Amino acid sequence: MNTVERNQVLIVEDDDNIRRFISINLTNNGFVVREAACGEKALQSFEANRPDVIVLDIMLPDLNGFEICRKLREQDPGVIIIFLTARGQDLDKINGLEIGADDYIVKPFNPLELVARIKAILRRTETALKPQRTILQAGPIRLDLNSNKMFKHDDIIELTPKEFQLMKTFLEHPDTALSRNELMNLVWGEDFIGDPKTVDVHVRKLREKIEVDASNPHWIETVWGLGYRFRKDS
Repeated sequence: MNTVERNQVLIVEDDDNIRRFISINLTNNGFVVREAACGEKALQSFEANRPDVIVLDIMLPDLNGFEICRKLREQDPGVIIIFLTARGQDLDKINGLEIGADDYIVKPFNPLELVARIKAILRRTETALKPQRTILQAGPIRLDLNSNKMFKHDDIIELTPKEFQLMKTFLEHPDTALSRNELMNLVWGEDFIGDPKTVDVHVRKLREKIEVDASNPHWIETVWGLGYRFRKDS
């Protein structure tokens, strides 16, 4: 991934004042910024430029942010998506995270917080992709840190950046009970201001991708009252 100064951000926001406000702050912090005022323009810009980060409003005049997020994830599972919206209800947050968002910021917001979160996600993503070990493996599950891909029985399993980091954390701590707060610190960083439900949502998505029966998981076990444990079979 490029350095922070060269990272490209696409802002998808129909309010001209808010969009320009975000753009100015990101530009002043070294980002290359593009803008879109609606969903269709956002998809066209993404296809033409392939940004590293997308700051995405939910309420747009044509497609809503959830629809756009799904379409973007189909095209590029690795792009970083941050919802920026006035809709702060827990259900909206969970829905956004479940369909693949990496973070969720509620309006009104501090622009410096948005910049800090983008930089933090980019740093953690870059760190997660640096191969301390080339392969992490448990049974048929194999995480290739060089290619940034996960396999199960040689079939590629598509992961979002946060899912990849969470899976990496589990494989690095096999048979270890990790609390939700520990997982948030290891995957999202100690500076992340978020809800522990974020961990639950991402674990649920991982289970759907790696378990034979997500409702009766074999690999990612729930440790009641604490968090989760990844089972490493001998």
